[in-house]
Amino acid sequence: MTALKARLRAAVYLVLRTGFRALPLSEGQRDRLRGRFLDRHSDWVPPPPRGRLDASGGDCARRPLVRADEPAIGHVPYRAEALPATLPATLVAFYLPQFHPIEQNDTWWGKGFTEWRNVTRALPQFEGHVQPRLPADLGFYDLRSPQVMRDQAALALEYGIGAFCFYYYWFSGTTLLETPLRQWLADDSIEMPFCLCWANENWARRWDGRGDDILIGQQHSAGDDIAFITHVADYLRDRRALKVDGKPMLLVYRPHLLPDARATAQRWRQWCRDHDIGEIHLAYVQGFERPDPRDIDFDAAVEFPPNMSNPRSLTADQFLINPEFHGDVRDWRELASEIAARPLPDYPMYPGVNPGWDNEARRSGRGRVYLHASPRGYRDWLSTTIHQRLAPIPPSHRLVFINAWNEWAEGAVLEPDLRLGHAYLDATRQALHAPAAARTATRPCVVIHAWYLEELGELLAQLKQSALDCRLIISTAHEHLDRVQTLLQASGLAGEVMAFANHGRDVLPFLHVANRLLEEGEDVVLKLHTKRSTHMQQGAQWRQELLLQLLDDGHGAQAVARFAQDRELGLLAPAGHLLSVRDYVGANDAALQRLQVRLGLHTDIRAAKFSAGSMFWVRLAALRPLLDAHLPPSAFDAEHGQVDGTLAHALERALGAVCVDAGYTVATIGATTEGAGYAYARRG
Repeated sequence: MTALKARLRAAVYLVLRTGFRALPLSEGQRDRLRGRFLDRHSDWVPPPPRGRLDASGGDCARRPLVRADEPAIGHVPYRAEALPATLPATLVAFYLPQFHPIEQNDTWWGKGFTEWRNVTRALPQFEGHVQPRLPADLGFYDLRSPQVMRDQAALALEYGIGAFCFYYYWFSGTTLLETPLRQWLADDSIEMPFCLCWANENWARRWDGRGDDILIGQQHSAGDDIAFITHVADYLRDRRALKVDGKPMLLVYRPHLLPDARATAQRWRQWCRDHDIGEIHLAYVQGFERPDPRDIDFDAAVEFPPNMSNPRSLTADQFLINPEFHGDVRDWRELASEIAARPLPDYPMYPGVNPGWDNEARRSGRGRVYLHASPRGYRDWLSTTIHQRLAPIPPSHRLVFINAWNEWAEGAVLEPDLRLGHAYLDATRQALHAPAAARTATRPCVVIHAWYLEELGELLAQLKQSALDCRLIISTAHEHLDRVQTLLQASGLAGEVMAFANHGRDVLPFLHVANRLLEEGEDVVLKLHTKRSTHMQQGAQWRQELLLQLLDDGHGAQAVARFAQDRELGLLAPAGHLLSVRDYVGANDAALQRLQVRLGLHTDIRAAKFSAGSMFWVRLAALRPLLDAHLPPSAFDAEHGQVDGTLAHALERALGAVCVDAGYTVATIGATTEGAGYAYARRG
């Protein structure tokens, strides 16, 4: 009966939702009615779909037995670079002060509780789920130390963050987590501007502000309005208070929780006029509702992604590690593209961006996870927001709010972490610069992975003979570094040698190098390696055929010209070596299914084509779906001489689909070879 009741309730909910969407309501009215319903009847919302389980009830055998502090492909170390001479916008990052113990949290959650306890307990729930997320340079800081906030402010300013917006917790005269903010106020050496956002909802055990299991509640009233503004007056008077048109800024998280938001605003404004603060700039956060701010006597709204957006669900696609996972998985890329394309409303609103979201740390086994967030995707979203969405807005009103600086338990973090380092901060700084024009392939890069050194000299000689004007990078194992440098010098070619562990065949080193070249603005790469294929007699012949089609007889120069002429060209495979994945899937079927999900590809890998032999020309931008997945090195199989079935073999077959998914085409170069079948791989 319980299951039947749940199904009936879900069916009624879907009917009600369809009818509700058809009603002629404004956004503000729709949001308010939806919020009231969910506050009272959240149990009516159908649960998200379930992920995939294997026959034994879960994919626990595939759970990654690695440390959570492993740097991934795309890890960015700290580096000092200049900001634009004039910043095109002020970036304001939301800041959570819950990283120090307080008496109330000791009572509610246990002695010594801080947000770090939530962060470190998180576990991956499905394959590719990045948990826990751990801090890097700033460590597991304690905000009772004033030096921590000095260091945070210095780091934020260096990377282009213009202000922090501190969450402020006021409950009818009781404040929580205020000690760090008072220390900031007292420390005049911190030059960074700031504002407050009153989190005026109940503090609930579920961390969602809803009306059940309240730990400390709000008691809004006219008297409380005056008590609140009196208490925060010191922040509004501070010389570093973030100002718009000379007015200190104050945010309210959920104005519709106030009995009369307009009356509250008027009380605050009058009190500030009467107490030497003057006019204030009031804004509210569009986390749950979107009224016109002018209707409640506020000055502006603040966009707050990922709230107020509903990208498609990816939950059913995931391969579960925890068979009891009941969370909700969404596509962050759709969130970013949809919000970046929104026109600004006809009322004042400051747009928002979000570097990611995953609150699994707060809701074990039931988190809401936005997959496929990446620093480059965040950079593009932020850049579009600054240079396109805000273009019509006067410079003094160009504010962008970022959610968030340090929401570690919700996966919304700009601070350096152990997986990607300073990548999100670096992306923030890049977005402040005017977008660069797309680079045209005139001088390509050649990337060679050298393992079989006997073939390296021959390969370098062929490259030199081709007279291809290129930037040359050779990757090799640490134990071969000296010998490779000697061979490079003897070849008479100029190039750079990079050493990596003997791990991931030629594929993992190439992805490291490709990610770096993409960040440096390079366009087109010729990927080569000292292919020997010791498991077959014709390995040398295979290598020579690939090189002939890709490089010799002027084919290298032809490839560069084709990429320059066709901006949609993504990959050029050697003629005769572009094969159907479906026909040559080999021992990689299961790995390809998982890779499809891990990379979030819409293009079916099995229906695509791939460049056999793992040598090809490629436009680096076409590899972004793979590079932006930031795979960890531990995902690649240990080297045991495998001839098939490793992640490297699966990725070789996936690259065509990756390019197509990124919006590029796949073609061939060289003379077409006739033959009854492919001589270097078995169909199947």
